[in-house]
Amino acid sequence: MLAGDMLRRSAERFPSKPAVLWQDQSISYRELDLAANRLAHALINAGIAKGEKVGMLCRNRIEYAIVFFGAARSGAVLVNISTLYQADELAYVLEKADVTTLFYEDVFQEKVDAVRGRPPMLKRFVRIGEAGGDLAFEAFHQNESQDYPDLGLKPEDPFCMTYTGGTTGRPKGVLCSHLNRYITAHTVAMEEALDERDVVGIVTPLFHVAALNIMFQPAVLVGATSTFLTKWSPEAFGDMVEETGMTAAFMVPTQISMVVSDKGFDPARYASWRKVSFAGAPMPDWVQKEMLQHLPDVAMTQIYGQSELGVLTSLRSWYVRDKLGSVGRQAYNVDVALVDPQGQPVGPGEIGEIASRGDNVMIEYYNEPEQTAAFWRNGWALTGDLAIRDEDGFIFLVDRAKDMMISGGENVYPKEIEDAIYELDAVAECAVFGIPDDKWGEVPAAYVLLREGAELSEEAIVAHCEKKLARFKRPRLIKFVSDFPKTPIGKIQKNLLRDKYWADREKKI
Repeated sequence: MLAGDMLRRSAERFPSKPAVLWQDQSISYRELDLAANRLAHALINAGIAKGEKVGMLCRNRIEYAIVFFGAARSGAVLVNISTLYQADELAYVLEKADVTTLFYEDVFQEKVDAVRGRPPMLKRFVRIGEAGGDLAFEAFHQNESQDYPDLGLKPEDPFCMTYTGGTTGRPKGVLCSHLNRYITAHTVAMEEALDERDVVGIVTPLFHVAALNIMFQPAVLVGATSTFLTKWSPEAFGDMVEETGMTAAFMVPTQISMVVSDKGFDPARYASWRKVSFAGAPMPDWVQKEMLQHLPDVAMTQIYGQSELGVLTSLRSWYVRDKLGSVGRQAYNVDVALVDPQGQPVGPGEIGEIASRGDNVMIEYYNEPEQTAAFWRNGWALTGDLAIRDEDGFIFLVDRAKDMMISGGENVYPKEIEDAIYELDAVAECAVFGIPDDKWGEVPAAYVLLREGAELSEEAIVAHCEKKLARFKRPRLIKFVSDFPKTPIGKIQKNLLRDKYWADREKKI
């Protein structure tokens, strides 16, 4: 299936139904379908060729939906750009992705002005929001044909590009086909039980795969209504649930934690909420337990996946209590294996790297042939995540392969230490990573964020770890922090914490 057909079919089924709610605005499925056609023709008539890269720098608002489906129908590849980038990062991505046309929201005018002329291919700017010096969004497409363009596109054709969060260095462009993202949309719709009765909250940035491809596309596929939140806060989220009757949402663990620990938390505000899925970072057990206690009618589904591979596993709500800590079983329509360094599947209880193969897997890292080649082993696409699978088929993450330490010749997995620290009630979040040590090569360091009003000493953390873990795994450095640097999807950027310790040393793993 083509991405544009997801919208077309739902517009045929539910023409008058709201497709997207945003602030005080609403657009029906028929209106969104016609607007996407107009935008597609505007791109085609502007001379944008099939496969040409069109950038989108915008917060969550209705125009994002129009550009997303319009670009899909035009044959162009939509490059979804982080609104968090500074000017140099923005220039890097625009040039790396070969972007020739940039749609941007007016609030990012200063960033856009700072990169004009730097990516040589970028010649066209279309401004969303208040009128400015560039071509206005409405003027660009409002007078174009409303017919569905017939370009003979195929499901295997390139469709969109998102950039990885950059937890280990410069972000990479993940180029995916229509088919890749259709597989993921269908996975989510089935595994999270979405249907046309749902009002789906889009509360993470649309430039990221989690909101755009893991929640918005499935919502459109099944004919649900999406409600966009532009700026996150527990208060704004609660207001949105009450005002729109939101029933389902994808959230990162930090957001769920903020909701259940908010001083103004009132379960009555969330009466319509029935489904939540989460991924992107480890969910502390205490957060899941508080959700079960305070919002028992909200079914929690943990999913696991990557921009490159879509959704790979799902832990449905009825397994949460018995399989707490698991990321679930492989999703019904994807192939998942745990493989050894030679790319051969390992058995239950053995550590292997999570891998996948099939139509869910990206086309390539754009303009990164060496990294694309390294992505594969013996026909399997690699995630970089180590895990074990139990006899029931449930997968438990061990750690990122790149985060593993070798201390005194012993393999040390930071996640094992983090899990122990999370057992302490005072801990809200933590990050463990290796720092250099002249005797042992490297030793664990732990950065810890305490829950509001809680107290905990370094000695108490070390003592707890020594009870739970072998002595060589205990943290040798503990630092209490007030916040963590994170990717837009909530992953702690350990490289930013770790790199300063290794600035003049070589890390060998």
